[in-house]
Amino acid sequence: MARYVRLVSIKWIVQSKTGGVCIIMGTQELTGRTALVTGATSGIGRAAALALAGLGARVLVAGRDEGRGEQVVKDIGAEGGTAVFLPADLRDAESAPQLARAAEAAGGQVDILVNNAGTGAFAPTQGFPEDMFDAVMGTNLKAPFFLVGEIAPGMAERGTGAIVNVTTMAGQLGIAGMAVYGASKAALNLLTKSWAAEFGPRGVRVNAVSPGPTRTAGTEPMGDTLNQLAAQSPAGHAAAPEEIAAAIAFLATDAASYIQGTVLNVDGGRTAV
Repeated sequence: MARYVRLVSIKWIVQSKTGGVCIIMGTQELTGRTALVTGATSGIGRAAALALAGLGARVLVAGRDEGRGEQVVKDIGAEGGTAVFLPADLRDAESAPQLARAAEAAGGQVDILVNNAGTGAFAPTQGFPEDMFDAVMGTNLKAPFFLVGEIAPGMAERGTGAIVNVTTMAGQLGIAGMAVYGASKAALNLLTKSWAAEFGPRGVRVNAVSPGPTRTAGTEPMGDTLNQLAAQSPAGHAAAPEEIAAAIAFLATDAASYIQGTVLNVDGGRTAV
């Protein structure tokens, strides 16, 4: 049986059991806007890039894997959209201005920023390697902080823009073995609110999407742990990347014009019960 995912006032999507997506109808609400999506070569980032392109945005597909990135660009083009791949390895503060400059060169101004790139390291606190700690914090927290510092001022100067941070339910719940990962995303949740206070008065909307267990290449190593986490939610199953992307796309559109500083839980109800 197919599941139906609705982007409010935007489009209907039919999602099959295998995760395939077929757009039934839609509008071009984001025509004329450029969206930069980090970590867009797979998983949630890829799905978000496709969703934003489906709404008419020109998408800058940022990621480490050139082959996968170019495939996303081809997939978007096959659906009539426009996209450009930008190589980016967001691990530290220095990588942020490099990507911002590349984005400006490729797309002019960035109207929508999706901070999706992230890395997870799941291990007990005792013996947790310092280099792994720094890598998680660098990608999940430091890079988006400095990327927003590069891009949000331009949005504020123009008086318009949307930033969507992708966090995780582990940033709101205590989960054994996810202390560092969860802490990095909890900090990003707080930055979401701080940035809304800082840039919101000048027309920039900043929000976050907090996914629950989602089936991606990145979560495959979790094995049955993913199913166990998902089983604890009212939905009772893991999400497909497209279900998370639907929320990201919604927050990027004018349909979410009065939503600011919100962490939208897209976790099957796990943080509610």
